[in-house]
Amino acid sequence: MATLSFFGAAGTVTGSCSMVETDGVKFLIDCGMFQGNKTIRALNDEDFPFIASDVDFLILTHAHIDHSGLLPKLIKYGFDKPIYATQPTTDLLTFMLKDSARIQQSFSIRQNRKRARKGLDPLDPLYTEEHAEGVFPLLQHHGYDEWFEPSKDIEVRFWNAGHILGSASAEIKFPDENGHTMRILFSGDIGPEEKVFHPEPGGETGFDYIIAESTYGDRDRDDYTLVKRRQMLKAELVRGLSAGGNVVIPAFAVERSQELLHDIGVLLASGELPHATVFLDSPLAKNVTDVFIKHAHTLDDVAVENHTLFRDKNFRLVESVEESKAINLIKGGAIIISASGMADAGRIQHHIKNNIYKRNCTMLFVGYQAPGTLGHVITSGAKAVRIHGKEYDVNAEIRRLGNYSAHADQGELIEWITERAPIAGGLFLNHGDDDARSELKKLLAKKGIEEDMIHMPQFDETFELTAGDPKSKGRGVKSLGAGPERIPKDELLTDWNNDYAAFIVALSGRLNEAKSDQERRKLLAKLTADL
Repeated sequence: MATLSFFGAAGTVTGSCSMVETDGVKFLIDCGMFQGNKTIRALNDEDFPFIASDVDFLILTHAHIDHSGLLPKLIKYGFDKPIYATQPTTDLLTFMLKDSARIQQSFSIRQNRKRARKGLDPLDPLYTEEHAEGVFPLLQHHGYDEWFEPSKDIEVRFWNAGHILGSASAEIKFPDENGHTMRILFSGDIGPEEKVFHPEPGGETGFDYIIAESTYGDRDRDDYTLVKRRQMLKAELVRGLSAGGNVVIPAFAVERSQELLHDIGVLLASGELPHATVFLDSPLAKNVTDVFIKHAHTLDDVAVENHTLFRDKNFRLVESVEESKAINLIKGGAIIISASGMADAGRIQHHIKNNIYKRNCTMLFVGYQAPGTLGHVITSGAKAVRIHGKEYDVNAEIRRLGNYSAHADQGELIEWITERAPIAGGLFLNHGDDDARSELKKLLAKKGIEEDMIHMPQFDETFELTAGDPKSKGRGVKSLGAGPERIPKDELLTDWNNDYAAFIVALSGRLNEAKSDQERRKLLAKLTADL
C-alpha cells in the first residue's frame, strides 16, 4: 500500500507538488510556486503541509517555476536530500532559482516600505539567493530512459515530455506490501506533437496509476505545422510593424522566448520581415538562451545552423536596467519580447505601460494567461487596466497566437493518456482548472477509460493506492480526505483583488462618462451610502 497526496496544481495550473509515501519512504514530485491572483500567490508564504526535513528525495520533472519555484523554500525549511532531474533542467535551475530569489527579495523590500508607513513590522522574503544556491549541491542529473535508484527498492526513469528543454515524465516503480510491483507515471507537463526543438512526448505503456496534466483539457488548437506557425507569426509581426508602432510580446523566459527568437531569425534571414530590431529584454531569458546554445546539438527542427542560433545581427539581448529603460524611448519599429509570459511581473509590465495606450502599437500574446493575471485581463477585452497603481487605456491592438503553447491540447492529451494504457488502478487529472479536468474526464470516459477510475484530486487530498487489477475498475483507490481548506475553490481563478481592480476601472469609466460634476458627486454619494 502507498499513499499519494496533492499539495498543489489540483484545480489550478500552478504550484505542482505531489508526495508519494511507501514503506516509510516519502518523496516529492516537483515543488512549484503558485502563480495567478494575489490570493493564490499568498499560498507561497504559508507553511508546507508536510515537514520538509522528513522528505527523503525529490523528483523534478522540469525547470518551470510552477514546478521548481519553491525548491529554495524547501531548503529554508530544512530539506537537504537529493533532487533528481535531467541535465538541461539542472543547468536551467542555476539561473532560474537565483532570478526567482532576487524577485522575492525585491518584492519583500517594496512590501516592507509599505508596511513601515503603516507602522507594521517587516516581513522576511519567501527565500533568498542563499537558499537558492543551497539547491544546487543537491541536484543529480540522469538521462532519458535511464533507470536509477534514489532509495532502496524504488526505481525511477525519465521519459521525454516534449514540453521544454529537459522536461520529463517520471516513471516510478516499487514493491507493495503484497510483493507486487507498483508502477506509477507522473506526466509532468506534456508538450504538443508539433514543436520546434523537441520530439513529441514518449513513454511506456501499462501502469497501475497515471498522474496526468490537464491544462488544455477543454480546448483544441487548430492543426498546424511548424512552417505554418512561422507564417502566422510573420503575418502578426508584419501587421503590427506596418501600423508604425512597436510589437510587444509577453513571453516566458524559458523556451517560449527561444522559440520566438528562432522563428523571427528564420523570417529575418529569408527577408520575410521588414527591418526591425528585436529586443529580448530579460536577463534570465538571456542566460536561458545560453543554455539552449550549450544543448543545441540535442535540439530538433532547428531551421538555422547551430553556430548562428539566436545570434542574428538584429537581436539585442538586454541585461541592464539602463538598456531596458532605453527601449521605452523607441516609438516604433521594434519587436520587444520580455518576461513574464502572463505579464504579471517583471520588465514586461513597463513595456506594456509604455505602449498599451498607443493606437499604432500591438500587444501579441503567445501563451496561456492564467485567470487573475494582467495578461488575462488584457486578453479578456478590458478597456483599461491598472499597472503599478495607475490606470492605462487599452488602445493598442490586442492579438493572440495560440500555436506557441508548450502544452498538449485536448486531443493530444487524450492521445498521450490512451497510449499509456492499460491503466490498472486509476488516472488522476491535475494541473488544470476544474472545467478543463471535467471536460477531459468526460472525453476519456468515451474513449473507454472507466469513469470511476478517473479522479480529480483537490488541494491536500490524499489517496490510498494498491497495485491495480485491470478488472477492479478503480477500486484500488481510496480517498483519505483533504486537510483544512487553504483556499476557497471560487478563488482559484479570480479573487477580490481582481474584482477591486475591475471595479476601479469601471468606476473611472462611469465618472468620465458623466455629463457634469453634480452627476459624478451623486454617483459617488450613492456608492458611499452603501458602505
